Amino acid sequence: MTRTRLLALCGSARQDSFNRRALAVAIKGAKNAGADVTFVEPRNFVMPLYDGDLEASEGLPEAAARLQRLFAEHDGVIVATPEYNGFFTPLLKNTLDWVSRPLPDGSGKPGTIHLRGKPAGLITASPGALGGIRAMQHARLYLSNLGLVVVPEQAAVPAANKVLGADGSIADDRTRDMLEGVGAAVCNLANAIGRNAG
Repeated sequence: MTRTRLLALCGSARQDSFNRRALAVAIKGAKNAGADVTFVEPRNFVMPLYDGDLEASEGLPEAAARLQRLFAEHDGVIVATPEYNGFFTPLLKNTLDWVSRPLPDGSGKPGTIHLRGKPAGLITASPGALGGIRAMQHARLYLSNLGLVVVPEQAAVPAANKVLGADGSIADDRTRDMLEGVGAAVCNLANAIGRNAG
């Protein structure tokens, strides 16, 4: 039986981002549930701000085309995003806006063809008291608009500077369980979708 393959996407480019630390824990949960996980490093997929004129004159950026292929090859995605003024990050939106554009093969099919019906898990982390939770409702709606099926499990980590250590340690068992649970939920739903499709 083919193992479930998931992408892990961080909405922060910072190397020491708290969301990157939280995402690593969710990835562990997905792997424990039986998934293979591919981490999408934002620095390897640098794209300009979405511009319709640029797309018309130069086509889809090569990085966006590579991401479209990655989404096609994977069964779901775990998304971690910081909160910027109550919303998810421009980096995350711009990345997925480009991914949603028509495929570069001339078929006219939108990139969302590789997103629709696939599970997504959502996590945030912040040094603040709310843990980035205000960004979640917007990110959940955005991911759903792209056709992803966002699992009910989600995790917002407050006081992330105290809870998530740079060495991968977690000061709170509940936070660990919550983050790992998001990864496991995405894996389990992807497995269920795969069984039903088969």
